[in-house]
Amino acid sequence: MTAKGIGHFFLPLTGIVMVGLIWLMASRSIPDLPSPLRTWEESKLYLLEPLAKRGEMDQGIVLLASYSLLRVSKGFLLGIGLATPLGLLLGMSPTLHRMFDPVIQILRPISPLAWLPLGLVVFQKSEPAAMFAIAICSMWPTVINGAAGVRAIPQDYWNVAKVLRLSRFTTFTKIVIPATLPYIFTGYRLSLGIAWLVIVASEMLTGTPGIGGFLWQEYNSLVYAHILLAIVTIGLIGFALDRLMGMAETKLRTA
Repeated sequence: MTAKGIGHFFLPLTGIVMVGLIWLMASRSIPDLPSPLRTWEESKLYLLEPLAKRGEMDQGIVLLASYSLLRVSKGFLLGIGLATPLGLLLGMSPTLHRMFDPVIQILRPISPLAWLPLGLVVFQKSEPAAMFAIAICSMWPTVINGAAGVRAIPQDYWNVAKVLRLSRFTTFTKIVIPATLPYIFTGYRLSLGIAWLVIVASEMLTGTPGIGGFLWQEYNSLVYAHILLAIVTIGLIGFALDRLMGMAETKLRTA
């Protein structure tokens, strides 16, 4: 194995071990904080039987994660479905950008904890309310990056389109879309991370089956090892989603 390969393997492993040691030392000074070994002992049923369903919240960790991922995928796709054309329009039209930029900057920092109650009022059900909260919270990075991508297109490209007398549709498909795709995929990556954050908060508030709902139930039941299991699962899934989107972005840039 080369020195570079060793670094890629052992450096992340060293970081994980260091965090585990900090966790172990913290558990010795904080009575209610389970150690890594205790967390494993009390949570291994959820890991060794990942697809088991014993009750609404008493399910294997893979089943719980699948509920959350399904909700995230729906809300994320809805969000980027709205955000992608909106970002391109704002980038192509300075007038629209000046008109809606203040609105975007006002809506963008609003917490999902504020959007979810509004979704419950409007839709009266937790599932569409969660989709609404995910979509509206996750769409802004894609809107902003899409608009920035259009504005970053060199003026020479627009001049060529005028010289060749390309139609608006041809200009959009042959110039705008290829030039802005890297920016848009960066927005998608950021939006997906936000979507995963929002679903946890949404499930905690609504008590629906999923990683967030499981975490909130175990907190109310004072089962701290299961809280740590949920936290680690949330982190690992978020890491995997980010890496998958990053791989898609890299493949697009090198295509």
